[in-house]
Amino acid sequence: MARKPNYDFERRERERLKAIKVAEKAEAKRAARERAKQEQSGTVEPADDKAS
Repeated sequence: MARKPNYDFERRERERLKAIKVAEKAEAKRAARERAKQEQSGTVEPADDKAS
């Protein structure tokens, strides 16, 4: 027997996952802007991302 679809739950779950992804992307952009601002002002050495 096929399961009964729960459209409301599935939609809320998609929206919740999308909101998490958007928040993570916004945090990464904020951190990159902050790092660039510090590098431009000369307070912090540029990070070497290729070292890992």
